[in-house]
Amino acid sequence: MHLLCLVLATLSILAQSPKVLAEHPNLVITKAQVPLMREALESEGRFKDAYTSIKAQVDAAMQSAVDVPIPKDGGGGYTHERHKKNYQLMLDAAKIYQLSGDVVYANFVRDILIEYAHLYPTLDVHPARKVKSQNPGKLFWQSLNEAVWLVHTIQAYDLIYNALETDERKAIEQNLLRPVALFLSEGQPSTFDKVHNHGTWATAGVGMAGYVLDEPEWVEKALLGLDKSGKGGFLRQLDELFSPQGYYNEGPYYQRYALMPFVTFASAIENNEPEREIFSYRDNILLKAIDTTIQLSYNGLFYPINDAIKSKGIDTIELVHGVTVAYGLTQDPEYLDIARQQAQIILSGDGLKVAQALDMRLEQAYTFDSVAFGDGSDGKQGALVIMRSDIQGPQAVLFKPAAQGLGHGHFDKLTWQFYDKGAEIVSDYGAARFLNVEAKFGGRYLPENESYAKQTVAHNTVVVDEISHFNGDVDIANQNAPKLNFFQSNEHGSVASAEIDTAYEDILLQRTIALIDLKELNQSIVLDIFDVSSDSARQFDLPLHYHGQIVDTSFELSAYTDQLSPLGENNGYQHLWLKASASPEQALARVTWLHDNGRFYSQTSLINDEEQFLFTQIGANDPNFNLRNENGFIRRVSDAKRHRYISVLEPHGEYNPSKEYTLDAQSSLESIETQQIETINLYEIHIANMRYLIAINTEEGIDADATKSFSYKGKSFNLIGHLGVFLIDSSN
Repeated sequence: MHLLCLVLATLSILAQSPKVLAEHPNLVITKAQVPLMREALESEGRFKDAYTSIKAQVDAAMQSAVDVPIPKDGGGGYTHERHKKNYQLMLDAAKIYQLSGDVVYANFVRDILIEYAHLYPTLDVHPARKVKSQNPGKLFWQSLNEAVWLVHTIQAYDLIYNALETDERKAIEQNLLRPVALFLSEGQPSTFDKVHNHGTWATAGVGMAGYVLDEPEWVEKALLGLDKSGKGGFLRQLDELFSPQGYYNEGPYYQRYALMPFVTFASAIENNEPEREIFSYRDNILLKAIDTTIQLSYNGLFYPINDAIKSKGIDTIELVHGVTVAYGLTQDPEYLDIARQQAQIILSGDGLKVAQALDMRLEQAYTFDSVAFGDGSDGKQGALVIMRSDIQGPQAVLFKPAAQGLGHGHFDKLTWQFYDKGAEIVSDYGAARFLNVEAKFGGRYLPENESYAKQTVAHNTVVVDEISHFNGDVDIANQNAPKLNFFQSNEHGSVASAEIDTAYEDILLQRTIALIDLKELNQSIVLDIFDVSSDSARQFDLPLHYHGQIVDTSFELSAYTDQLSPLGENNGYQHLWLKASASPEQALARVTWLHDNGRFYSQTSLINDEEQFLFTQIGANDPNFNLRNENGFIRRVSDAKRHRYISVLEPHGEYNPSKEYTLDAQSSLESIETQQIETINLYEIHIANMRYLIAINTEEGIDADATKSFSYKGKSFNLIGHLGVFLIDSSN
């Protein structure tokens, strides 16, 4: 009986173990792919070019002594950057070993790993750890970087595994790889089980180590959380961090960053356990996430909402990997267009497919859409809206009635940005940070990220009583999202409307924005309507931050040229110099500025009540010059219970200093009239000797082809859907 129990127990253990010991390599690059990749090197093409380039970089690095320094510096410091370079160098050299068969590259990686195996057991937590409340690493100041190190290093180890002696493997695994994996999982359960990009990197590193080191239990924990309940882990992250359309809760910048561990670990899962069908999980959520990441860009750069570094774009290595994997799975030729722009080939099986397809010129132009990406795991926590137009060249409006975005989110409900001629015109500050510049606060987020960049006044949305949305409380903000009332894109342009009644107590914020094509004039405009209503009299501020230099206003300014004062004391106002003010009396108040792209922009506001214009520049209370000196103006209404802000942004003209000519520097917008008929808001705009009637049906839940008839000034009109544009008079 005891013998039978022992046999059954043994069979049970075997059933839970891999049927065969893992082959190597078995992660992103597999043993079966290597012969095809080697064969490709026999012919000229992009894949061979990438191999030659990376090999040259590795060869140059191998001329110097291996440097595995004792950790000392924070982000941007020498030891931090050296360890980053080491993991990338190990991975590159390991790939060259697989493709060339030259053991000298495997030995080079081995020597670096042995150095780390000597160092790692001696380390305590990093001496420059960020803050006590954040989990530190040992090699790096935060465990996030340690996880990134493992994701790269375990791939390198996998690629040279068969070139190592048994005692070398034992030393590397027992003194380095296993301790790192255990440190990142059991040693830091709060991060490992966290639904956050830090948790994604940790689960990816540990799960991939599980495949390489034949630890199926690690894989299960990586997928389902430390207790394997599914409350944490990689699958829960896929469930919670992405909306059904593939939008990542923290915004484009962090979507790009998190994409790498998602697609890398998923590739390893697919190659080791294809029966899990990981790329089909949650209705192909990873493929949607890759595509959405591309959509969240303009002119090659990501929209810089939340804590974003504004120079990040589609050529970032994380999206290069994403596009490579997406093309490998789908063979969609539009991905090749992005890969061509990225101009980087990954040395992998999927990278070979991309390279060969580009060599055959199979790419097709990628289609950028006007779309509302639902936010939150259910897609119902607001949305991030992108409106696009090509009538004057690629233009885009980004409208943000989105969820908070966790700790990296900003207090900017219903804000917007505008892009034209390849540039950001109506701007968002992004993050206050000099990434990896140690001299600037150790490369960390600057104090001004909290005191200015996250505050509501740093964005293009209403501030009440100089207090930020949710009073700057991220926990409350994470529990309250705007509601997207409607979004539609049709032949006339795009329109979206949203609202939120929890940013302030007893105050409703409602905003409708439309990017409208005026086809007869071959130009577009942005119509912006912002309604604020309160139970008591309050102060309402609507900032607009712009890039460029003011060339004209339709009203007289009182400029402060002898002495500047901060606009306020708290919530970001303390960082704004008040440079000029005005109280326009006429019905239309216009501000025109010139951008470096050579185009003029006029923001024309319909003044119904007493409004004050306050012209600002960032830089007050900034003794260390941490903030960029960008410009803006604020429309202020004091002591009001409700107010409607109406404005039109009009791109126009051209300035060419090289050829010394200027065209259409003046706005051609002459008047704006408004009227409401039931659920239809009407805006009659007289521009360039033409009168347009813009009709917006605010009724929620209607079909895109629903028709509603109305009469205006004796004429009958049929409005289809939410947005209609009618030419009612032309003097041309």
